[in-house]
Amino acid sequence: MFLEKINSPNDVKKLSVSDLNVLSGEVREGLFNRLTKIGGHFGPNFGFVEATIALHYVFDSPKDKFVFDVSHQAYTHKMLTGRKAGYFDDKKFHEDSGYTNPEESEHDFFNIGHTSTSVALALGLAKGRDVLGQKENIVAIIGDGSLSGGEAMEALSVAGSELNSNFIIIVNDNEMAIAETHGGIYKNLKELRESKGSAQNNWFKTFGLDYIYEENGNDIESLIKVFQKVKDSAKPVVVHIHTQKGKGYKLAEENKEMWHWCMPFDRETGKPTVNFGSGESYFAMTPKWILERAKKDPKFVVVTPAMPMAVGLGEEARKALGKQYIDTGIAEEAAVAIASGIAKNGGNPLVVTNMTFLQRAYDQISQDVCINKMPVTMLMNYSSFDGLTDVTHLGIFGLAAFANIPELVVLCPTSAEEYQNMLDWSIEQKEHPVLILIPGNAVSHREADKDFSKLNAYKVEQKGEKLAIIALGDFYQRGEELAKSVKETLGFTPTLINPRFASGLDTELLENLKKDHSLIVTLEDGILSGGFGEKIASFYGASEMKVKNYGLEKKFYDRYNPEDLLASLGMTTEQMTSEVKKILG
Repeated sequence: MFLEKINSPNDVKKLSVSDLNVLSGEVREGLFNRLTKIGGHFGPNFGFVEATIALHYVFDSPKDKFVFDVSHQAYTHKMLTGRKAGYFDDKKFHEDSGYTNPEESEHDFFNIGHTSTSVALALGLAKGRDVLGQKENIVAIIGDGSLSGGEAMEALSVAGSELNSNFIIIVNDNEMAIAETHGGIYKNLKELRESKGSAQNNWFKTFGLDYIYEENGNDIESLIKVFQKVKDSAKPVVVHIHTQKGKGYKLAEENKEMWHWCMPFDRETGKPTVNFGSGESYFAMTPKWILERAKKDPKFVVVTPAMPMAVGLGEEARKALGKQYIDTGIAEEAAVAIASGIAKNGGNPLVVTNMTFLQRAYDQISQDVCINKMPVTMLMNYSSFDGLTDVTHLGIFGLAAFANIPELVVLCPTSAEEYQNMLDWSIEQKEHPVLILIPGNAVSHREADKDFSKLNAYKVEQKGEKLAIIALGDFYQRGEELAKSVKETLGFTPTLINPRFASGLDTELLENLKKDHSLIVTLEDGILSGGFGEKIASFYGASEMKVKNYGLEKKFYDRYNPEDLLASLGMTTEQMTSEVKKILG
């Protein structure tokens, strides 16, 4: 086994081309071992095995620097740079993150998990090299639909016009984003593929970049030749390689969208080995609501920045939506601004993506939507602390970030009925921009209001005394558990409040609580700093009311166990009950 003897890229250079082809098979076995057991990015990694081997064969990492866009195709790179144990030794899976990570290796330069970043980051490395008078190669790798991101296009423009030195951009063209690609950029890539790079219309050249096309993007020998040709180049050059996403696993080759990312699975059948049960989920009810809404509302339009599956909109659902659906490609800023335009012209837009990605459109939400008071509805998945736990994909900052934008109504549903009623109300009303967080906990059922036009009206679900528990969104069920524990342990019934609105205060209710309560406990699924609970505490600051806020710290958590994290923050039901007892004396 060649991989056993490879502890650094220097060991790759000792192999023959035929040996390298055997090595690619061994690498894929490592990928299978890890991904079948813990899941991860499948298609991007399987499709970039040969290219990574060729890059390390030709270039001299870490002197020559590689920057992987998203870095969701960097597993092979990790195996070849001393981290193969994270793929073959099950006990060491946790030592290796799903993305490049400078804490792991000198061969990684950035902790990256978001898209369209590599060209700009690598361009910065190149400029830094030039001002220091150094000579190394700087290589940016970008693919899987990332070219449509504004940051990528801006950086390409700068590279072609402002940098007159070594800079190599590998465009990994597998004809896909997460789902199918959208936008004129990809029409040009198709034209370039079909003409083997000779099409007169070449948008890379319009930026002032040199350009080389390589059709055989999964052939190591061909890749070595083209990489040798551009090594030590004196000006920026794009190397456009045509690869097969998911190569080496028939199921992934045939269904690229499904296999972009995977849960643990059985290799023979491809079926997940994780049992999610047969119960309800907010994720499953969302596409059903969207399709039903589209049928009865011809003005309804779904807008997504390349994330239709954030709300379960598979290929058939997208076809059913027809002209009521637009995918902007990986372009969150454009998606939000387009939605504002749709609303201005009388449409009913719904923007869907993951919370971690919406952060890139903060300015457009503030400027294009909220200043203009456009009735745009934004529906976010994975805003919960126990959704995505990689440091680059955390959704826990969304509440603090977006709930503080003026005019934006942030709604946090706590039941299936409340969730769907909030969606209906938001789409139909014409007064406010609205952000709705898809609950990340188990589905619950409870009678819910249908009209939310009285902003910031909290709902008292249980009237009690002494203690008022204000439990927001995902954490409402934890509030229910705390209320039950307090009654059983401390012998009195606390008040339980479902605030529903994260973006404002029900000052009348909060004032009334002073009459027969001495302690307020807030629970929120986000960071405390700048969050919901701090607003409650500030309201009571000049009074005798005591306030205890429960939530997450303002820090970059990474690959944590969610329940262990809550315990470390004193947020188990038992811990909170004990704290309530202590405060109340």
